Amino acid sequence: MSTAAIVILVVVLLAVLFAAGWFLGGQARSRRLRNRFGPEYDRHLETAGDRRAAERELTEREKRHAKLSLKPLSDTARVRYTEQWTQVQEHFIDSPREAVAGAEELVHTVMRERGYPMEGFEQQAADLSVEHASAVDGYRSAHEIRGRDGQADTEDLRAALVHYRDLFHELVGRHGTEVPVQRTNEADHHNDDREAHHA
Repeated sequence: MSTAAIVILVVVLLAVLFAAGWFLGGQARSRRLRNRFGPEYDRHLETAGDRRAAERELTEREKRHAKLSLKPLSDTARVRYTEQWTQVQEHFIDSPREAVAGAEELVHTVMRERGYPMEGFEQQAADLSVEHASAVDGYRSAHEIRGRDGQADTEDLRAALVHYRDLFHELVGRHGTEVPVQRTNEADHHNDDREAHHA
């Protein structure tokens, strides 16, 4: 075999090895991002329409998140916020719309204390998705329900409260009381909840 042929063979082998490494590296990156972001990965892939663009954006989220000065809540703050959340849930029985507004406000308060920037909803969701991917889709749903203003019915508002509760629990790191169970008859639900509350 001539020297030229050997050189060509080596170049071809190196190119194959490089392509294989690039492919396997891309597969590993996709797997890592999918595991970290869960449903948010699929959502962003569908929105972006291109895997490389979607993964580039998610990687940028990770880089931005790494620069945030996030901190856990103190035990005192955790207890205080958990008590406030309980009051929000109890308020839902008489004033669902106001309770959901209070839930959103409390979630934002906790986010600020944890160190999350409050630069607008989409950026909030992007920042939260890095560590709280399992709750961020619900956060979007709750935000959408809140945006309907007077068009959301009681069960929509209940769903929004549950979504805020899920994110609240993740941010605080501790579970509190549950949202009252779903009922089909609103009047019966109101009366039964009152009885359960005072029992």
